[in-house]
Amino acid sequence: MAATVSKTSYATPSGRVIELDVPHWPGNLAGQHLDVRLTSEDGYQAARSYSIASVGSGLVELAVDRIPDGEVSPYLTMDIMPGDQLEVRGPLGGWFVWREGATEPVQLIGGGSGVVPLMAMMRQHAAAASAVPFRLLYSARTDDDAFYAKEIDDLAGPALDVTWIYTRKGPGSWTGPIGRLTRETLAAAVIPAAENPAVFVCGPTPFVEAVASWLVELGHDPARVKTERFGGA
Repeated sequence: MAATVSKTSYATPSGRVIELDVPHWPGNLAGQHLDVRLTSEDGYQAARSYSIASVGSGLVELAVDRIPDGEVSPYLTMDIMPGDQLEVRGPLGGWFVWREGATEPVQLIGGGSGVVPLMAMMRQHAAAASAVPFRLLYSARTDDDAFYAKEIDDLAGPALDVTWIYTRKGPGSWTGPIGRLTRETLAAAVIPAAENPAVFVCGPTPFVEAVASWLVELGHDPARVKTERFGGA
C-alpha cells in the first residue's frame, strides 16, 4: 500500500522520526512492525522491516537509525521529505506485542533504536492508564544517541521505572557508570524472575543474544523472554 510522508524530524544525529499517512490503516498492536520497499529508477528493489513507534489507527510513526552501508536507512534518514511516498506492508507480527488486557508485570530492555517497539508499548500503557508494573532498561551510546529520551523521562514515574545505561558518555548531570551493559547490572535493574514478568528485548543482534542468555541464567523462563534483533550496530 502507498504511504505519504506527513512529517519528519531528527531524533538523534543518525536517527530520524518519520510520520506516515497510510490510507485505510487498520491500526496496529504495540510492538508490531511494517515493511518498507524502495524501488530505484532501474527497477531494483530493496525492502526492510521497521518497528512502529505509534499505536492505533492514526498516523504511523517510524524511528529509523542510519546504517552507513544500508540500502534503505540512508534514504529514510537523509533524503526523504514530507509529501514523498513509500510502499509499505503491514502491520506485521503478533508475537512481539503487548496487549492492553495483559496483567503480568512487564520488563522492557532496549539497545539503541531497539527502543522503538518498546516505545509503542510504553505509550499504550500510559494511554490506558494501566496499573500493570512496567520497567524499562535502555542502553544507548550517549544521551544524544537515545531515541525518545525526553518522552521516556516524561513517562517515568510510579507507572514506569526507567534505568539508563550509557556506553560512551552520559548527559552533563550523569553520575552513574559508563560502559556496556553487564550481567551484574542487568540483574540489579530488571524485574526478578520470581515475579514471572513478560520480557521484551530489542536491539542489535549481539546485544539481544547476550541479554537473553543472561536472563535465562538469572532464572527467567525462556518462553517469557521475547526478542527482536537487527543487524546494524
